[in-house]
Amino acid sequence: MRSLHVLGLGYIAVCGGLLFLPRQTPAPVIAPVPTRPAEVPDPAPVPTAPHPAGPLRPGDARAWFEATKPFCNTLEVVTRIQYSPPPAGTEGAGYGAACYALAGRIDSATAMIDRESAGGKSVAAGIVFEVGHPVADAGDNRSAGPIMALVVSYQPDNYMALYHAGMAEAATGDHARAKKHLHRFLELYSAEDGWRGSAQGALRQLGEEP
Repeated sequence: MRSLHVLGLGYIAVCGGLLFLPRQTPAPVIAPVPTRPAEVPDPAPVPTAPHPAGPLRPGDARAWFEATKPFCNTLEVVTRIQYSPPPAGTEGAGYGAACYALAGRIDSATAMIDRESAGGKSVAAGIVFEVGHPVADAGDNRSAGPIMALVVSYQPDNYMALYHAGMAEAATGDHARAKKHLHRFLELYSAEDGWRGSAQGALRQLGEEP
């Protein structure tokens, strides 16, 4: 009986000791941090050549002009043509003159055309006309007038150049030249259509009988 009493006291002592032991909190479960994928840099831009690579052949005058056209403005045209002149030959002279003309440098365009032979001058002026025609059709009279007058000086019977020159000059106040060019246009162009009617109307506004 005494031994049972001693065992009971021992059990109670063990249980009491367990109650006072420090509790251990379980370690937190840490989720793995996702790694950030490496950023892929944007591809470097591919540089574009400022003009066609390699030497230009005589037939490349048109390609030269397409590459040079963005620089055919007052600020850049001289430096650009010095850096990359047009190909030799009449076609090159025509496109070079057209570039100068688009930039408003009519004297430089004239000088380039004048270096050609008599027949070459007209051909080069024809290229200037083709390049400048959309400017005239767009109604930019201040730019189109001098370009078309330049063409007329080499192609006096180019009736469309005469028309555009005359209409632009009438709009910008150069009445004497407008009358001259519009009268000549009416001499060459006989179709009774809107072109002729516009020229006649412009002359009447200038106090002239068509």
